[in-house]
Amino acid sequence: MRRAKAAIGFMLIVGCMPITITAQADDSLIPANMVYIGYVPSVMGLDGGEPATASNSSAAYSQRNRTPASTFHDESPAHMVFLDPYLIDKYEVSNKNYKDFIKLTGHSAPAYWDDPRLNRPELPVVGVSWNDARTYCEYVSKRLPTEAEWEKAARGPHGNLYPWGNDFDPARANFGKTHEATMPVDSYPDGVSFYGLHHMAGNVFEWVSDWYDPRFYSRLEPMVNPTGPSKPVWLGGTGTYVDFLTLGEKRVIRGGSWIAPEATLRATHRFWNHPSN
Repeated sequence: MRRAKAAIGFMLIVGCMPITITAQADDSLIPANMVYIGYVPSVMGLDGGEPATASNSSAAYSQRNRTPASTFHDESPAHMVFLDPYLIDKYEVSNKNYKDFIKLTGHSAPAYWDDPRLNRPELPVVGVSWNDARTYCEYVSKRLPTEAEWEKAARGPHGNLYPWGNDFDPARANFGKTHEATMPVDSYPDGVSFYGLHHMAGNVFEWVSDWYDPRFYSRLEPMVNPTGPSKPVWLGGTGTYVDFLTLGEKRVIRGGSWIAPEATLRATHRFWNHPSN
């Protein structure tokens, strides 16, 4: 699915791509509601190590970010990656899709399943853990994208900072409580990426397959089909009540959410969550 909701009020969902990948962009071989991303070298990360300052960061998000300083410099250095061609979902996984999965498998419903703000069929499913996301992807014969695959799909062949280009436009994404909650998975057509993916910025955070390591980019090898750290990194505590959120081994989440601040919409922005949350 390309996401889930955590207790402090940000969202993730799940993003999937097929396990079997086509070698050529033959439209007849591309499943419905998926897009083909070919073999084009792409840039990942951002040089400088100084994330852009958000003008409207929420208190909850700020509290969650009270973590070791190294996590604020996790987007650098910029580096080239070379990925095999792949297919990826055009839309976030909807409540309708996830409901079908629950009915046919008996899988437990996610958090907030009964929240009327979030549970309409056309909205992205939220409250999904990384483990739930992986199970759903296996059910539909797909998998979670790697962090590199996600970023390439968001930035396009020119390495845009945002899905739509290099200039920020608040009208192209659902973030910072612009709306009361999430928006339909096919909304914001002006905010799609070069490859045509919706909501690669805002709406709900999205799980990827990788473990989170704030220093991973500085020692990235090889740069061909990177899959993230081979084992998780333990994030230290802050000595505050938010240690429940910041301690431990995390998976990467991407894309920002309807409640998260502007800085999270940049396609290079990395964040994390516990895989069982």
